[in-house]
Formats: sequence, structure tokens, C-alpha cells
Amino acid sequence: TWEEQLDDVFRQMKNYEDLFHREITMDDILKLVEKPVRKISKFDTKAIDEKIIALEDQMKLVRDDIEHIDRFTINWFKALKKKYGKDYPRRTELTGFETIAATKVVNNNAKLQANLAEGFVGIGLKRDDGGEFICDCSDLSEIIVIGKDGKYRITKVEDKAFFGKDLLYVGLFNRGDSRTVYNVIYRVGKTSIYFAKRFAITSVTRDKEYDITTGEPGSKIVWFTANHNGEAETVRVQLRPKPKLKKTSFEYDFSELGIKSKTARGNLVSKNVINRITLKSKGVSTIAGKDIWYDADIQKLNEDGHGQYLGQFEEGDKVLAVFKNGSFYTTSFDLVNKYQGDVLFIEKFDPDKTFTALYWDGAVKSFYVKRFSFVLSDNTPVSFISDAPKSYLVELSGDKHPRYEVVWKLSDKEPEAIEAEAWIAKKGIAAKGKKCAERGEVKTVRFIEPIPDEQEIPDQVGDDENDSSSGLDNNPSGLDNNPSGLDSSHSGLDSSHSGLDPESPSTPPVIPATPPVIPAEEPESPADLDAVPDFPGGLFDEPTLF
Repeated sequence: TWEEQLDDVFRQMKNYEDLFHREITMDDILKLVEKPVRKISKFDTKAIDEKIIALEDQMKLVRDDIEHIDRFTINWFKALKKKYGKDYPRRTELTGFETIAATKVVNNNAKLQANLAEGFVGIGLKRDDGGEFICDCSDLSEIIVIGKDGKYRITKVEDKAFFGKDLLYVGLFNRGDSRTVYNVIYRVGKTSIYFAKRFAITSVTRDKEYDITTGEPGSKIVWFTANHNGEAETVRVQLRPKPKLKKTSFEYDFSELGIKSKTARGNLVSKNVINRITLKSKGVSTIAGKDIWYDADIQKLNEDGHGQYLGQFEEGDKVLAVFKNGSFYTTSFDLVNKYQGDVLFIEKFDPDKTFTALYWDGAVKSFYVKRFSFVLSDNTPVSFISDAPKSYLVELSGDKHPRYEVVWKLSDKEPEAIEAEAWIAKKGIAAKGKKCAERGEVKTVRFIEPIPDEQEIPDQVGDDENDSSSGLDNNPSGLDNNPSGLDSSHSGLDSSHSGLDPESPSTPPVIPATPPVIPAEEPESPADLDAVPDFPGGLFDEPTLF
């Protein structure tokens, strides 16, 4: 029967089952016997063997890809980028992440008020309560509160808090701030001994009471200033007249006093009763500037040594940011500044430094060169190349004596090296400049090795035979010709618009230090005056101003 024939074929095929990749089923046998005999005879076993081998190789590759799925996934996305990348450019920005402290980025959404006479401080204090505006702050800020007796505390700002009457100073407190220096003259107890001290408060325990003075009862601050950049003023001290006291006034310069610990006693000012202290002159900062770095990963400044070192910054110094589209602006060295966009370079602003720019002017379709100095443009981008469409910056050099090479469109004409200083004089930043070459069609321009600085060779001390040959090179100091850290050339991309008048550079105003806080006049009782040493005969004279 037909079924018996199928069973016979199935049993014979089972003998070759180990050559197959799967189990033989009766459906396979039915498909086989249904084929005509002439088709079986023409069956090309060689072609089928090659196909089986190819399938087996593909299966090996698939198994390997499954075992190394990470590598396969990466290669897959690389293939997608290669195939479709030019049609779908990146829309996001590759950058790093920074550790953000909430107290540094929170908005100043509150106003700190204080009633110094009554001793109330807070952000909820009203003018009707006698509140005096101190500064803007946030609800996460810490404040320092100092009393006239020299006792002070660091605490978190509250809606309204009482710190004791007769407060002397209230301000924001920044932990780790070593640049804010307090200048103080205080009286020791109820004596006539006065000390002066300069100190910074960098770290304290919150809500713990500290003392600026030696802590003796009756101590009192008679002069106080808070200087956010370490300024040191000069004051005039007037003493209370008494017999045998020849000099009743003198000047005291805080710049001659070193900055010490907040617990230091200080230096002796006088052993006589001080009647009045007045400001003679405001001082300048006595501490070094801030070392500032620029971190290109997060596009921000820092004091932690991350990224490119920009230099030491004093009050009033600026940061210059130049971009690849041919624009620039200046900023302060505040650490909250962020420099977004295609930054070409960032450095400390020097109004006297000369730069040389090579750019393409889209209006006349030619390469131009210009030499200029950047000017102040606080947080306002300004273009220093042509604002014509399709203009772009080629390169920018900060070398003192730059040279550039002109490559001609004619292949038989040799490239020409040109000294920028000899070709074009330094002009204003808004000047167009000059064509890179007089005649001929220019293909490309680029900066080449600059001319080294010529430095004087110092006279040699020794015999005449030694003087005839010094053996020194042209740069004995070994200094780089580019001390600012700017590369010899920077390439640019797009164009921008100009809008700066080079004839009217502005100088940023110098922000003065916090004005001195002079405690209000408080008359003292005759009993207290009698307790002051060196007071002649217990005679009641006018009370001290402090």
C-alpha cells in the first residue's frame, strides 16, 4: 500500500538523520515523494551543498553576534550613522556635568531686613517694624550677625529672629570665603586698652556664639568694616585729652596689620581712651587675586584647578571669550558665568594685546587680514569680521609677530609668506582690514611659524675672550612668545554682526568696599568712666563717642 511505501522511505531516511540540522518528519517524506522522478534526477546536489555551507557560515556569524551583543550593537549604530548621518546632523550638544550646590544656584528671591537697634533680623521683617534693607538673599542663605559687644553668630536666614539689641553688622555669609576680611578696633573690657585685628571667617559651627574680642565683660567694638576683597583702610584716631598726653590724635593704617585667625587678640592700638575714630582714606586690596580656570567640558569658570588656567584676577579684571563665528564678548570672572556656543578660546582680557585675524569677506569674495585689540563688551556679542552674508573666520592669532601663507589658485605659482606687521598696521576693531595679497587669485590662507622675539643679550662678566662669544640664543629666558596661553592660530566657522564703536571703549566702574560701620554714640555713666584707668582725678568729662 501507499502508506507502507511511505513508512519504508521514512525508515531509510532515518539512517541519515544525523546529517540534518533538525529531526526528519513525515511531512518531509510526503513532500519528497510528491516530486516527479525527472525533477529528482535533475536535482543539483553541488549547488545545494554550497547553499548549505553558506547558511552554516551565516549561522556562525549570528551566533557570534549574539555572544558579543555589545560589539554588535555598537557596530549597528555606527553603520546607521555612516548611512544616514549626513542627512540627519546632531541637534544636541556634547558636554560634561558639574556638581551643583543648591545654595550657589538658588535665586535671590528674598530681601534681608534688619532692625539693628531692636535686634531683629529676617526676610519677613517689614518697614513698619523698623526694618532696614541689607541685601538680596534666598531662603537657603546663611547670615552673619555681629553685636557691638563683639559677639557674633552664623545662622540660616529666617522669617524673623531676635539676636539681642544693639547689633553692629548683618550680612550674608559664604563658607570658605577667605577674601572677605573684617577690620576691627575693640576695647578690652572697661579698660582704656584698645586692640586692632584683621581676620576672615571661613568655617564656623552654625548657631554657635563666637567673640571677636578677648571676651572680657564690657568689651566693645569701636571700629568695624567688612571688606569683600580684603581692602585695608586708614583711620584717624582721636584720643581723650588728659595731662601729660602730648599727642591726642594719630593715623592707623590697617594695611600694615596682617590677616590672622578670628580668635587672635590683635595688635595694640592705644592705652589711652579713644574719643573718636574717623575714616581718612579707603584702602585697596591687600590679598592676592583669584586664580581662575576655565573648564571646557562644562563651559564654566572655577577656582578648583580644572581645565585651562586663565590667570590671577583682581577686582575689575575681565574675561575675554572669542567664538568661531567671528564674535566676542567680555565678562566678569564670576563663577556663575557660562560660555555657550562654539568657543574658539577664552583668556584674561588684555586691552593692549594685539590680535591678527584672517577671514573671508562674503561681500567681495576675498580673503582679508586685520590687526586689532579687543575692547570691552560686557556680555554683548560683537563681530570683529565682516557681517556680510557667507563671511567666516579662517584663523585668529595672538602672536606678537605673526606670519601667514598665501596659496594661489594657479598651481604653478609658489605659495607666498607675508609678515602681518609689515603688510597692515594695527587699527580699530571695527576696521575692515586689508586683502591678504595685492594681486592674484587666492585659494587659501593660513598662519605659519611666527617671527621670534628679539631679546637683548646681557653683558657677560669675565675675560675679553669670553666676552667675544656669549653663547646665548635669542631667547635666553626660555619664555614662550605667547604667555597668555593662546594658540598661534584659531580656526573659525560662521559670521556674525558688528555693533561696537571702537572709539568709545568704556572702563567698568570699580565697586567700592562695604562702607565702614561706625557704632552710634552711646553716653556712658560717670560710674563707668571712673572705672577707666588713667582718667585724671575722677573728673567727669565728655563721654566717648563709642
